[in-house]
Amino acid sequence: MRARWIVPVAGVWLVACAVASAGAGPQASASPPCPDEAAVRALITAYARSIDTADTALAATLWADTPDVSFIHPMGHQRGWDSIKVGLYEQLMGQTFSERKLSVKDVSIHCNGDSAWAEFYWDFEARLRKDGSPLTTHGRETQIYQKLAGAWRLVHVHYSGMPVTGVRQGF
Repeated sequence: MRARWIVPVAGVWLVACAVASAGAGPQASASPPCPDEAAVRALITAYARSIDTADTALAATLWADTPDVSFIHPMGHQRGWDSIKVGLYEQLMGQTFSERKLSVKDVSIHCNGDSAWAEFYWDFEARLRKDGSPLTTHGRETQIYQKLAGAWRLVHVHYSGMPVTGVRQGF
């Protein structure tokens, strides 16, 4: 007699567990708060300032000085701090533009131990050095940080333009 009840009771128990799990789904998958979010957010603000001023000294305090740091953008790919310093800060930002303003918005920060990543959108307003003409672009960026010797350092940036939604675009 007892055996006839085991299957139905087990079935009810499984359904109850499934319902409880489904109710906890979004909460269970949500990222825990990032304990160092303020520190990473401050680095993003300093990064924008380093772009605005094309300041390699400030940038050197943000980036890890290791050969594996990288910066991917639509015009190229720098590897290593020296390449980023020259290619991004001195040439692209310093020599191409006489004025720059990078505005960051919709920042989302995630931490995982000694690693963190940030996603955000940006607006970039600049003036071309060669003729003074204005340039405005919009895009999105992912930055990856690593905690080295107790301090967060930027190790990778990947940015792109805004999404394209036209037919046969974005592939």
